[in-house]
Amino acid sequence: MGRRIIVGTLCVFVLWSVLDFLIHGVILRSAYEATASLWRPMAQMKMGLMYVVVLIAASMFVLIYGRLIAPRNPASGLKFGLLYGIGVGVGMGYGTYSVMPIPYSMALTWVLGTVAEATLGGLVVGLIFRQK
Repeated sequence: MGRRIIVGTLCVFVLWSVLDFLIHGVILRSAYEATASLWRPMAQMKMGLMYVVVLIAASMFVLIYGRLIAPRNPASGLKFGLLYGIGVGVGMGYGTYSVMPIPYSMALTWVLGTVAEATLGGLVVGLIFRQK
């Protein structure tokens, strides 16, 4: 189980980091530029901390799946990821939208992006942990 936790965490971390770049650096780039007054300037961004946050989130995602989900297979991974993504995505996207003047399209993209990331992450851990 320990090796699968480490491999799963690294795989989900890389997957989420790549998807975060696509979502936040490509898809939402113009939305971030239009709301620049809400964010730190790029030179002040704490990207090292952000990677630590993603690594911790990925490890908790994998630990929850590996310790609490049964049976462990790709289908249960997809279901787990979808539910996790809805819970986290709605909280992040619409929770932020309710208190900050971000465009609705940004909030919706955060929700859908988080659901996609978590669902794909669930598939990855479902494949890694599948019981033979």
